[in-house]
Amino acid sequence: MEHVSENVAQPIELLHGVEDKYEGVIIDMKDPLDSEVFVDTLRASISKWRQEGKKGVWIKLPIELVNLVEAAVKEGFCYHHAEPKYLMLVYWIPETANTIPAYASHRVGVGACVINDKREVKTIGIRFTLSI
Repeated sequence: MEHVSENVAQPIELLHGVEDKYEGVIIDMKDPLDSEVFVDTLRASISKWRQEGKKGVWIKLPIELVNLVEAAVKEGFCYHHAEPKYLMLVYWIPETANTIPAYASHRVGVGACVINDKREVKTIGIRFTLSI
């Protein structure tokens, strides 16, 4: 794909992503980018990934790149989750039911104390994340 600027066609760089094990792509944005350039790059990248049969696209945006959030949302991305230093956006490419899992929102801890026949105490701790 090309970006037309001042009557000169320039090639558009695609976003660099890492494939996940679910036929998706994970993009970890690091460098500042103009939101208009980002939209062109995002559209070209999604077009390529659609041709490749990719499913989900994850974009991890550090808080410093907040200027790209509105552009990504306008292109169809949704909020998945946020942490203090980044926001994760997701996009489902196929025209099928979206199978991107919801973000785990609760942490549950379980503990147990076991006393054996010698009256020795054994402790067991279990921790897992529950998605609601």
